[in-house]
Amino acid sequence: MEEDYYKILGVDKNASADEIKRAYKKTAIKYHPDKNPGDKNAEEMFKKAAEAYDVLRDPDKRARYDQFGKAGVEGMGGAGGFGAGGMDINDIFAQFGDIFGDMGFGFGGGFGRSGRRGGARRPAGNDLRLKVKLSLHDIATGTTKKFRVKKQVHCSHCGGTGADGGAQPETCPQCHGTGYTVRTRQSFLGVMQTQEICDHCHGEGTVITRPCSYCHGEGTVQGEEIVEVKIPAGVANGMIINVPGKGNAGRHGGPSGDIQLIVEEEPHPDFIRDEQDLIYNLLLTVPQATLGDAVEIPTIDGKARINIKPGTQPGTTLRLRGKGLPAVNGYGYGVGDIIVNVSVYIPENLQADEKRIFEQMKSSPSMTAPQTIKDKIFSAFRKYF
Repeated sequence: MEEDYYKILGVDKNASADEIKRAYKKTAIKYHPDKNPGDKNAEEMFKKAAEAYDVLRDPDKRARYDQFGKAGVEGMGGAGGFGAGGMDINDIFAQFGDIFGDMGFGFGGGFGRSGRRGGARRPAGNDLRLKVKLSLHDIATGTTKKFRVKKQVHCSHCGGTGADGGAQPETCPQCHGTGYTVRTRQSFLGVMQTQEICDHCHGEGTVITRPCSYCHGEGTVQGEEIVEVKIPAGVANGMIINVPGKGNAGRHGGPSGDIQLIVEEEPHPDFIRDEQDLIYNLLLTVPQATLGDAVEIPTIDGKARINIKPGTQPGTTLRLRGKGLPAVNGYGYGVGDIIVNVSVYIPENLQADEKRIFEQMKSSPSMTAPQTIKDKIFSAFRKYF
């Protein structure tokens, strides 16, 4: 399962740009190489945080990531530009120099203090993952699917608060409603202040003294919902469509998680998909390839007639413009093509009269390939070796 950028930075999916920036500062301080010398795990987390911030700070990348996950931002400078050996520490400093300058380190300075995220929040519910099988026609045109989803929903008896009889949660006496506590300690870098989640209210800022008897103070119960998802045209196998707010309800009135819908593309009997193009293998008879013909080939929504020129060679490709798949949400090069890959069937068994005809043609000069055709065919083989 791919890592969630929001969870890496510790923010909600509806976090503002300022919250994301502050959260990145906080995470970068925690895992900064100067603070964790020689710690490979900390270095990896430092890179992951940079990758997450690089995507979430950009509204266009963020929108694509919210709907399709990492697959949606590949090729846009995200989900691959950082981490996994893609960008080293110095590259991150160069990319986000303004942030590290604000913090007072990253270029040889000492640590400063990070800004804290806004007050306590209710915990968000867990995300759910579903799979949807789509036909090539569904992918070409876009479709809407309905799912009966069993999940955690907010308790109707307490309104999702977890408190009984209309009672309200009380302010946590330990953190005074902030959801965190501050710890000060001396280090080789100077006096350090760190914010930690309150262990009494678990970061919520409130505690429940009279729990609801129906949900036992959780604020959620098992239920189900019919979820309708609009799937855009052009999606691909393995792509994840994010459905915000339709996952499990959060405890104590917290926001619901998301549904991550994983696309499974059903095999097609005629076509092989190559991104937005569709490949169709056309098998001609010897007379068709020799004399030419008009043949029908399938398309997504019907059939098309194409002309085969006399003397068409095996390995010839023909292209039907605009008969392939559209780009998902307009990202791509418009509509793809159907690429017809021509092969020629050589008969394995001949009747006596057919064999005599081929015997008569065998010595004909017309049956010997000219050098230009030989070069063309053999050059196609050479690229594989």
